[in-house]
Amino acid sequence: MRALLRRGELARQLACNIETIRYYETIGLIGPTERSSGGHRLYSKADRTRLRFVLRLRELGFSLDEVRSLIAMVERGAHTCGQIADMADAHRRNIRRKIEDLQRLERSLSGMLAGCHRGDTPDCAILEALAPE
Repeated sequence: MRALLRRGELARQLACNIETIRYYETIGLIGPTERSSGGHRLYSKADRTRLRFVLRLRELGFSLDEVRSLIAMVERGAHTCGQIADMADAHRRNIRRKIEDLQRLERSLSGMLAGCHRGDTPDCAILEALAPE
C-alpha cells in the first residue's frame, strides 16, 4: 500500500462509496491528511484506520453523534474500557428494544393477515383493522 491514498482508492479498499467519504469529511468525522499538487485529497494509513472505525460503528447502528463522541473520547485518551463497554451495552439494549418493537409490529400484521380472506371483493379485513369505525 502506498503511503497516501486518493479518495477513490480509499473507497475501493474499504468497499464504501466516495459520497460516504465526502459526507464524513463534510461533517468532520474524517479528513484528508493532505492534498496533491493537483488538488486531490490524500489519505494516510491513520485516515484509513479511522474511516474503517467509523464505517464499522455505522454498520453496528451507532448514530453519527455516538460515532463523534467515541472518536473524541479515543483521540483525547479520555476513556476507559469500562466506559466504552457501557456505551456498547447501552447501544445493545437499544437494539433489543427495537427488535422487540419490530416483533410486536410483525405479530400485529400477522394477526391482520390471518383475518384476511384475500378475496376479490373490496371488503378487506386488513383495512378494517387499520381504521376501525
